[in-house]
Amino acid sequence: MSYPIDSELAPLLGSVPKYSLADYAYAREVSESLMSGATACESASPLAVRDVMIPGPDGSPEVRVRIFAPEGSANPLPGLVYIHGGGWITGNIEAFDNDCRRIADQARAVVVSVGYRRSPEHRFPAAIEDCYAALEWVTKRAGELRIDPTRLGVGGESAGAGLSACLAILARDRGGPSLSFQYLGVPVLDDTLDHSSAVQFVDTPLLWRNEVRIAWSSYLGDLYGTEDVPPHAAAWRATDLTRLPRTYIYVAEFDPLRDEGLAYAQRLIHAGVHVELRHYPGTFHGAHLFPSAVANRMVADSIDAISRGLHEHATR
Repeated sequence: MSYPIDSELAPLLGSVPKYSLADYAYAREVSESLMSGATACESASPLAVRDVMIPGPDGSPEVRVRIFAPEGSANPLPGLVYIHGGGWITGNIEAFDNDCRRIADQARAVVVSVGYRRSPEHRFPAAIEDCYAALEWVTKRAGELRIDPTRLGVGGESAGAGLSACLAILARDRGGPSLSFQYLGVPVLDDTLDHSSAVQFVDTPLLWRNEVRIAWSSYLGDLYGTEDVPPHAAAWRATDLTRLPRTYIYVAEFDPLRDEGLAYAQRLIHAGVHVELRHYPGTFHGAHLFPSAVANRMVADSIDAISRGLHEHATR
């Protein structure tokens, strides 16, 4: 099919290498090279950036995190536990370094990026447990990190957004750290692939139905295709969405994940959660990475939402 892609974005798609998550080693090489090769984000104010190894889940290896801390603030700042995307298969701290620098600088928040274990070498629940360990560590070290623990959020893009949604549910269910905000950019939420966009979009740019299927099957392993998938693996499976933090969700028009993001936003609203939702016409999964006016709007809107979500609202 042909899609009415934004006129600035369409000509740029021809330069994108073709790869599939089925060949995960090559997919990692290509996707991470593309993202890490992007123009470095220049911070308007100084950032202190450092990598730290923190305790992992019980019986599991340590987890690497990268901390991005704006300098010069007299008071503790809000914090964001950032979870990178990549279908649980690709992506790493380095590939999403620019995103974290931009958030830390422009939203004036301490960002802690999590280097969680990836599939298929490490299937569910490795990634979510690594993220939960990072969230607990940040909460316990809030004073040392100069983070205001009443203004703590989670967020990410794509699979990172899916993990963030699951992490918010897991923290609530375990009586863990209190969150004031979650940022869900083009989130991966529903393993059933039953929403209309997931059924319809089999050849959309950068991400299409079969790639989403590969990602879920790689992450869930033997759980994939069963009714036993828990909400800590796929947030759509949660039957109770009450008592979750204020939420920002954005979706792209020609993305197989579009309708599950829209539907999840509606379910959160019905559960009494404060939700801000944006839909960008003419865009596709990952469109925010391409130089264009609409990509600039997507990034600016996200930074603005993160800043408002973290600075204006504290946990009660």
